Amino acid sequence: MRLSTQDYIVFLLYFIVVSSYGYWIYKRKKSSESTATDFFLAEGSLTWWAIGASLIASNISAEQFIGMSGSGFAMGLAIASYEWMAAATLIVVAIFFMPGYILNKIYTMPQFLEKRYSKLVATMMAVFWLLVYVFVNLTSILYLGAIAVSTISGFDFFYCTAFLALFAIVITLGGMKVIGYTDVIQVAVLVLGGLVTTYLALELVANQFGTSGMLAGLNKITEQAPTHFHMIFDESNPHYKDLPGLTVLFGAMWVANLNYWGCNQYITQRALGASLPTARNGLLFAAFLKMLMPIIVVLPGIAAYVLHQQGMFQAEMVDSAGTVKPDKAYPVLLNLLGPGLKGLSFAALTAAIVASLAGKANSIATIFTLDIYNKYVDQSAGEEKQVRIGRWAIILSMVVAVLVAPQLQRLEQGFQFIQEFTGLISPGVVAIFLLGFFWKRATANAALVAALATIPLGFGMKAFLPDIPFLDRMGWAFLLLLAMMVVISLLDPKSKNNPKALEVNPSLFKTTPFFTIGALLILGVLAALYIVFW
Repeated sequence: MRLSTQDYIVFLLYFIVVSSYGYWIYKRKKSSESTATDFFLAEGSLTWWAIGASLIASNISAEQFIGMSGSGFAMGLAIASYEWMAAATLIVVAIFFMPGYILNKIYTMPQFLEKRYSKLVATMMAVFWLLVYVFVNLTSILYLGAIAVSTISGFDFFYCTAFLALFAIVITLGGMKVIGYTDVIQVAVLVLGGLVTTYLALELVANQFGTSGMLAGLNKITEQAPTHFHMIFDESNPHYKDLPGLTVLFGAMWVANLNYWGCNQYITQRALGASLPTARNGLLFAAFLKMLMPIIVVLPGIAAYVLHQQGMFQAEMVDSAGTVKPDKAYPVLLNLLGPGLKGLSFAALTAAIVASLAGKANSIATIFTLDIYNKYVDQSAGEEKQVRIGRWAIILSMVVAVLVAPQLQRLEQGFQFIQEFTGLISPGVVAIFLLGFFWKRATANAALVAALATIPLGFGMKAFLPDIPFLDRMGWAFLLLLAMMVVISLLDPKSKNNPKALEVNPSLFKTTPFFTIGALLILGVLAALYIVFW
């Protein structure tokens, strides 16, 4: 075993604290948890700091700790665009999307589509989301998490997937209140443990070059890997296909982020049960936390790259065929930490994985129960039965993920796999939602065509235009679907007086001075980062 007794004690303490706090929240809230809305949304129960922490705890998972660190090893700081541009996207979602959701009492994304377009569009997208959530997101999170846990602990890969899934199920069965408040602990652990790992990784680099101190280590990785500190790639860069230049600032990176942060049940669910000011402040807090993530998940990958170039862990970083596996960078780095510290970092990684699994599973249960089961299986299902069906959906989705996760072991960079395959539906989803919110003439037929076309269009462009970077393909697909929806809607004479159109009051986009100052601060820091690391 690679974990010492001190490590197991630290990890066990983390496990006990999270489980006990979750059980306490469940018992304390149980008397008021009488409705399915309480179970799925924790309506009115989450504070702004709990919403923000839960957003980040659910978002930051193995795909960041393992997948993004692996991409940091392979391509450098540029992969941080997914994190830093997400901070800007959270501000946009808070200002322009949240009023439409909250004031229209939207609890699920398919519910919005039914209200704005039609039941058929809502059902089709609900099925799409369930398939992506189970077979791409949930499965890949479990796969990447099990790689890390297995590498660090030495336990068998399958047993690690089973443990992570079971831990997540225990938290998820308590409902969104338990998830939301335990996520506060989870995000504290993952930030603290992540920062400790980054600090020690930079110290290790400094020691390797005969110096000491975190800042000395940071200077050394910038000196030894200067190509790993460019945010914007040109076409000569071997990783241009993953991050194609200005696309990350002005192109389809916005499509990917708006889909994830603005049209995604898994994320927006945390804010949907709150008041508008509380939801906005929660998203702003999440944006601040998001700015920290590259320090925690990307810098260790770059440090591992520099150490690998210096001849360290040559055997640990390769597979049986002798191929360097970037996704092993973070787990291998953790194995260099001392007793107790490894346990803290291991707990941070586990916290990220379990919180993300729990959030995803709850969203799967919410969509399945409210948008599939209630509408097509048992329309008369009472509140208690809805909660019971939701819990079974959680368990079954986790079982499927445990069985499918081993099939992903052939991946080279897990983070890129997640982005590319999620990107198959992102263009259609963003086109449908944007026009649904902000263009009254968008019709149900137009949305239906976009929903049907998005996946075939994505696969078609991948097959016939393989040399175009996937983010650029996503951008072109978005523009084509947007144009298609506009044309179809304009050809329908009924669109001029569309009864399904949402009333948009510009005054709703006005924010408080606190939010405005915080948003401007974030955008200023982002501008400075891109100028410095262009």
